[in-house]
Amino acid sequence: MEKMTFIHTALTCEAKPIVEYFKLQCMQTKPYKIYKKNNIILIVSGIGKEKTALYVKDIFKKFNIKKAINVGIVGCKNKKIKIGSLFCTNRRLENIQHATLTSVDKALENNENLKTTLVDMEAKMFLHVSSKFLSQKDIYVLKVVSDHLDTTIPKKEFVWNIIEKNLKDMSKIVTSQN
Repeated sequence: MEKMTFIHTALTCEAKPIVEYFKLQCMQTKPYKIYKKNNIILIVSGIGKEKTALYVKDIFKKFNIKKAINVGIVGCKNKKIKIGSLFCTNRRLENIQHATLTSVDKALENNENLKTTLVDMEAKMFLHVSSKFLSQKDIYVLKVVSDHLDTTIPKKEFVWNIIEKNLKDMSKIVTSQN
């Protein structure tokens, strides 16, 4: 069985620019979306840790995964960091910024108790499930800053654009052999 690079997103608007960039084909729409081409498989799980846990585990059981990458938007408490900035949160990589990340169950109303720079809703569960199947060196969490802890849900076109602007750097990780 062919070894696959697995990309996980929570939202369709996070996935679509990646789907277009790699020319992935839709293989399934329910209970979650699966896109695939050659050795790349991408899923859209929906928001939250429960769906992430269930569907990420499902992919590992159905496919021979060699690398797992979580891609998504994140809130940032440091207002000096520009919207659209790309970070890898679980390791240091050449040419990509690194920052600390907390995963929460619902959008934060304030950052008083937030001890990390970034906050999302899926990365912790993605890491937890993926680490049962892969070594840490084969797991990546790539996050693009969408807001400075604003509870307003960003527009789909905006999310699409900030993901798309970072695709060149993201694609290096997707296509690298390590």
